[in-house]
Amino acid sequence: MSRGKKIVLGIVGFIAVLTIAAVGIGAKVYLDLSGSVQKTYESVERQLDTKRKEEQGKVIAEKKPFSVLLLGIDTGDLGRTEVGRSDTMMVGAVNASAKKTTIVSIPRDTYVDIVGKGTKDKINHAYAFGGAGMSMDTVEKYLDIPIDHYVAINMKGLKELVDAVGGITVTNDLKFENMGYTFTYGKNELNGDKALAFSRMRYDDPRGDYGRQERQRKIVEGVAKKILTFDGATRYKELLDAMEGNIKTDLSFDDMKKIAADYRGAFTTIQQDQMQGEGFMQDGISYQRVSETELNRVQTELKKTLDVNN
Repeated sequence: MSRGKKIVLGIVGFIAVLTIAAVGIGAKVYLDLSGSVQKTYESVERQLDTKRKEEQGKVIAEKKPFSVLLLGIDTGDLGRTEVGRSDTMMVGAVNASAKKTTIVSIPRDTYVDIVGKGTKDKINHAYAFGGAGMSMDTVEKYLDIPIDHYVAINMKGLKELVDAVGGITVTNDLKFENMGYTFTYGKNELNGDKALAFSRMRYDDPRGDYGRQERQRKIVEGVAKKILTFDGATRYKELLDAMEGNIKTDLSFDDMKKIAADYRGAFTTIQQDQMQGEGFMQDGISYQRVSETELNRVQTELKKTLDVNN
């Protein structure tokens, strides 16, 4: 299984995978899953016109290409309880007819117009200002594509998911220490606390935030791999408990069942990309500036998957 496919299953599709498993295992698991998913559901306020709202509501029901904004929120990390910021931002574009999924990671410090705030700031601040809705509106305007849904997981949830699957294994390419743990080259066995420390290190990495995003993706990959094993399936209740308190999404249970039934072919080809920017300082604050060429490249890539022509 490709790295991109594991990421999709880990952040969005893992719920759909559990749905399929539930149907096969029995009604009790299916009902447990349904109840847990209902607890993760949280609608958002969007700045959308009437036509766009109508289109957005029918995308998955009509098996059209759809997009989802994937947010890793720093709430719950290191004892934080505030709204938090989206430390990790990825856009997933899924096309069942083309049997293709595209995932693009957005640098969290990207300097953009914050829709609904009337200011320019780091793109990850949109979540702190106005939650998932403002993040979706901001990314939609910036990338010039429709953002249909979101899935947000807080950092505490990442820790609890790792523990729920009984720990994970990651391959590390940078020796470092963080939060009292030492991470060596090669394979590292991680429990929830170590996974959080592994995912949070940034300042000792020459790649900066890009390196941290890569480690966060490795954590998600490790969780997805465990979920897809028999051992992971037998721990479904722990997974559901971790999911309930730490994941929020505007995907309903019916949406997830449709994704599981109608979009499996979209995972045949996975294209993963990282938007690149250059750092700059303004008023003593560090930002990332993405060139027009790079922005146009990413926009074109996502529009192709979503069948968007504008």
